[in-house]
Amino acid sequence: MNMPTQQQQPPGRESGLTPKADHGETSYQGSGKLAGKAAVITGGDSGIGRAVALAFAREGADVLIAYLNEHDDAKETARLVEEAGRRAVLMPGELAEPAHCRAIVERAVQEFGRIDVLVNNAAFQMSHDAIEEIPDEEWDYTFQVNITAMFHICKAAVKHMRPGSSIINTTSINSDNPKPTLLAYAATKGAIANFTAGLAQLLAEKGIRVNSVAPGPIWTPLIPSTMPPDQVESFGQQVPMKRPGQPAEVAPVYVLLASDQASYISGARIAVTGGTPIL
Repeated sequence: MNMPTQQQQPPGRESGLTPKADHGETSYQGSGKLAGKAAVITGGDSGIGRAVALAFAREGADVLIAYLNEHDDAKETARLVEEAGRRAVLMPGELAEPAHCRAIVERAVQEFGRIDVLVNNAAFQMSHDAIEEIPDEEWDYTFQVNITAMFHICKAAVKHMRPGSSIINTTSINSDNPKPTLLAYAATKGAIANFTAGLAQLLAEKGIRVNSVAPGPIWTPLIPSTMPPDQVESFGQQVPMKRPGQPAEVAPVYVLLASDQASYISGARIAVTGGTPIL
């Protein structure tokens, strides 16, 4: 089944999606896997970030939701977290600014006293048919948001993370199978995969685990706000399951990696791709 043709202005809003995405609002049931933990999620206002925030809260974690400027989406995510009986802290701002990355960490420590789980999920992408079409400033911005911000946040957060803590970075199927029209985005996702693998080795002796999740085509506001209408219409048809995934179908992987049940999993890249293998 094709998605309805639609377009949004970046960075996109959940309210503009047709059909609406499923974040697990009516389906996700927690079982205390993250009881008492404090989590930070960048890009936590919508899409995969919202589904992860909801799942974390229903598993017992308090959540700081970092986002750009999608205030209505962020407030709805906060409502879902609080409905689950957990604390939600909203932190808007620009991840391309290193000072804001550090401020996110400082706010989380101020609110929670520590960071047990860090999810680096925020991302920027735009589609172009030729390298000549990519503005220099857009290339730089894509790297600043997608990978450089990850470095600044991890660097600031590690000192506040105890043994048993977890860092989870969102990479992509593009880290293994880069889509040419997403040249800058795909390059950052390859960088994230390697950053994760290297950081896992650096932090192992501190008892901090580092993993990445590689989603395939997941139905989020990022899609109609950054892809041409024809690609939106056929979104997800290219994978073996012949459909896009829902954010609710990705979030359980983040729960596992955040939990103590994943105590021997570090340096992994876990594919959630609708059947497309990642090497």
